[in-house]
Amino acid sequence: MGGCIGITRTRSGPIEESSGTVSRPNSGGLRKNQSLCHETIRWKSDVPLTEGQLRSKRDEFWDTAPAFEGRKEIWDALRAAAVAAEAMDFQLAQAILDGASVSVPNGYLTECYDEWGTRYQVPIYCLSAPINMVKEASGRDSPADCSEPVEAGSEMALRLRLSTTCKDLVLSVGSKHTIAHCKAKLHAQEAVEAWRQRWFYGGKLLGDRLLVEEAKITAGYVIQVIVSTDPHPPS
Repeated sequence: MGGCIGITRTRSGPIEESSGTVSRPNSGGLRKNQSLCHETIRWKSDVPLTEGQLRSKRDEFWDTAPAFEGRKEIWDALRAAAVAAEAMDFQLAQAILDGASVSVPNGYLTECYDEWGTRYQVPIYCLSAPINMVKEASGRDSPADCSEPVEAGSEMALRLRLSTTCKDLVLSVGSKHTIAHCKAKLHAQEAVEAWRQRWFYGGKLLGDRLLVEEAKITAGYVIQVIVSTDPHPPS
């Protein structure tokens, strides 16, 4: 879930980032818990992201992280603390961590421990936006809508399962259509706005620019469509 490489310098010195996480400073394993650092970590993404793409990466991480390790209540607390810290409300972020008995040995949410000693790592992109984030002039989440291929390719029938109904439906698309185009077709068919849709296949998020044929979707397999309950589109 990472893939962002760069070096950030803060009051505590350089922090080396690899695969979207920041490594723990050399402390000989004896470093005690510290208060959360009151600074925003600056970093640069390998591939410039739009606001919508960054939001999708964050949602994917927070939605899937509890399934791999740690306790869900701790992940929920870390997510709330990350949101508060990004809004510069470090006092609230610290209160959330203290309430959940979460320690941050290096002063950053990139590496945390619960009271049972379980380690939690939050990727850098969940803590702050990259300095090279791309802004869309049209206000869309992704430039994919403006880059549709002219050729539709061979016709395919995708089986989708919407989180709002838990029922399966079939959507006819072209193999060379992008996922963004498919979202637009689903909007026309089911009145679910494209910006509210996140498509998952095989546990992986399907990006808007991805072609249907590139997703390697096996016939008959179900694509999970997570529908946001937010009534307002992102600004």
